[in-house]
Amino acid sequence: MISFLVGIIEEKNDTSVIVNVNGVGYEVNVSSNTLVTLPIGEMVKVLTYLVVREDGISLYGFSTHEEREIFNKLITVSGVGPKVALQILSGLSLSDLCIAIVKEDTKLLSKIKGLGKKTAERICLELKDKISPLSFGDNSDNYQDDYNEDALQMAIDTLVSLGINKNDAYMLARANAGNNATAEEIITKSIRGYQG
Repeated sequence: MISFLVGIIEEKNDTSVIVNVNGVGYEVNVSSNTLVTLPIGEMVKVLTYLVVREDGISLYGFSTHEEREIFNKLITVSGVGPKVALQILSGLSLSDLCIAIVKEDTKLLSKIKGLGKKTAERICLELKDKISPLSFGDNSDNYQDDYNEDALQMAIDTLVSLGINKNDAYMLARANAGNNATAEEIITKSIRGYQG
């Protein structure tokens, strides 16, 4: 098992990076959350998970132990392979994902690209007792269920149109969408909190 790689990031794509380890380039599939933490041309340590199948070998990479731990839990769920697990990790921040699973927020989970309602329900059912949101550095009081779905979506679309990438836009808007905030309120608070 390859547990981690230490090398220079040679190249970044939408869903993977090439890590140069002593002259050997390893292609590592990563979530969008990990992707933003890996600067091109710099020496980094990437935690990895190796998948060996008849049709090939794939490496999946993570910037934190927590993300790899959640990935390992996700792939134990029936119908969730490594690629789907990576999409799930790309669809939400780690803390939001953990809280959504614990609170069985299947509505939020099934909004993740490629994740259907049945799989979202199965993830909640199988993992809600195996995940503690507090162990992922989150204050679950920040996660509020009373949000206006249309206002949230409108705010995300507006933030994306302002040049904020979709993942950051979602996380910012979701963090500011509590107490049934209007789209305008979400956008204003999100722009104030944006560190881009």
